[in-house]
Amino acid sequence: MKLLLKNAKIYDGTGGAPFTGDVLTAGERILRVAPQIDGPADRVIDLAGKALAPGFIDAHSHNDWFALKTDQLRYFRPFLLQGITTFVTGNCGISAVGFEPDCAFMEKVGGGLFNYQDTTGKYGSIAEYCDALDRHMPCNMAMLAGHCTARAAVGGYENRRLTPEEEKGMLDILEKALREGAAGLSLGLMYEPGLYADVEELKKVAALCVKYNKPFTVHPRAESKVSMAYPQLFGRSHLLRAFDELVEIARGTGLKLQYSHAIFVGRNSFGAKEELMRMMDQLRAEGVDVMFDIYNECLGVSVITVILPVWYQGMTPEQRKKPLTRLKLAALVKASSLLLGFGFPDIQVAYIGPGYEKYEGKSVRQIAREEGTSDLKAYLKLCEISRFIGRVNMGPYSTPEVISEFEHNPNCLFMTDAWLEEHGVQNPAIYDCFPKFLRDALRGTGDTVEATVRRMTGATADRFMLRDRGYLRDGYYADLTVFDEEEIRNAQPDQEKPFGIKMLFINGVPVLENGVLDEQALKTTGMALRV
Repeated sequence: MKLLLKNAKIYDGTGGAPFTGDVLTAGERILRVAPQIDGPADRVIDLAGKALAPGFIDAHSHNDWFALKTDQLRYFRPFLLQGITTFVTGNCGISAVGFEPDCAFMEKVGGGLFNYQDTTGKYGSIAEYCDALDRHMPCNMAMLAGHCTARAAVGGYENRRLTPEEEKGMLDILEKALREGAAGLSLGLMYEPGLYADVEELKKVAALCVKYNKPFTVHPRAESKVSMAYPQLFGRSHLLRAFDELVEIARGTGLKLQYSHAIFVGRNSFGAKEELMRMMDQLRAEGVDVMFDIYNECLGVSVITVILPVWYQGMTPEQRKKPLTRLKLAALVKASSLLLGFGFPDIQVAYIGPGYEKYEGKSVRQIAREEGTSDLKAYLKLCEISRFIGRVNMGPYSTPEVISEFEHNPNCLFMTDAWLEEHGVQNPAIYDCFPKFLRDALRGTGDTVEATVRRMTGATADRFMLRDRGYLRDGYYADLTVFDEEEIRNAQPDQEKPFGIKMLFINGVPVLENGVLDEQALKTTGMALRV
């Protein structure tokens, strides 16, 4: 079927100035982009007053896990409504692929964040995953192979070096993924078992990315002034120590290093921003292709135990009640909060468990005041009733000023790093993250609109080598997002709903019109992208 989109304000993904023009598509491809196209078409759509861009690409996602779900569309719906057509998945070392059929540690795959419940199957390799899901999911998906997944598959979660045989098995899994079409490899150095890997092991993983000329995305060991990753509480920021490790891995290699979610956890962590940017600039000057990505949120999602020492969690209930234990714990929690620059008013409960919905959306301090107890006692109660796995939204992770600065940085890509949770308060990035980037541009706090569109389209496609994606060009796939600039400029964000996205086309198929998704079409629109 031929579609002719007329009179649109076209942002073509190059970062060039927009122009008024037409786009003709046939099947899954763009036939022609021009100031005026006349001729026969099965359907003509007048986009006068609307903007047309390549379909938005989420540069950092975990939706490889949710494409496996039996009810896929539920998990993709909020992303579609904010104009996203393609995801780069498998981030933070935790990919849904990267194991052999006889894997003895399958229960460890997923890093405690994701699982295979209510899924259509388990696919250990990129080839198997792509064969199973190509044209059987709503959106396009490129996949990174995760170091955590491959390491867990050969050695479980033991805190030790891998044996030579295990290390070879892990590297073989990762190299096979790159050969079969993985868009790159990912590290998650805050998650088991990635946090147990030493620099020499990580250099071998990075060398595979250099060999295949594909990106190496990294969730670093620390994103805050202090952390559990390093014993020193004072001196050099742990965030910078974590980047020192990446410098050691990347220097002199020509690696395509992608620093995941540039955030600064806690108010006292923001002081590291300038040096972090200087270090990235220096690496680029030395020939390392380093970039980073951000979401348009000032908070982030974490587990409720974010400031709770591991030794306390391992105690029996009786041991935890001892006065000396409580005194020691109170001192450590206070010290951690002071060093990081955030406290109980900054920790919002997202989900504790069934029967505790009354706590959702409230800060720990608010709960403490409602229940007439101390902040610490309320916090410990919430930890214990959630079995130490409750989910919280907390911050600050960024500020509007930092986001604005990074939006102007040509080495910054845009993403959501979000997924739909089964229960509780959602990560706000699932609703309007990409429209907020456009709103910033239209209101003058972000970069130009054309540069902003480029960061979420062509620049991301270039970074991950997504062939024939990310641009409005003749012969490219017809992934298209239509948006209303005036509506986006005047929108009130953070209302748990998208704004300004008017139409969406995935591989030439119209899947969103007038706020309604074509659920039948979305069963088969998405392609698995082998790189």
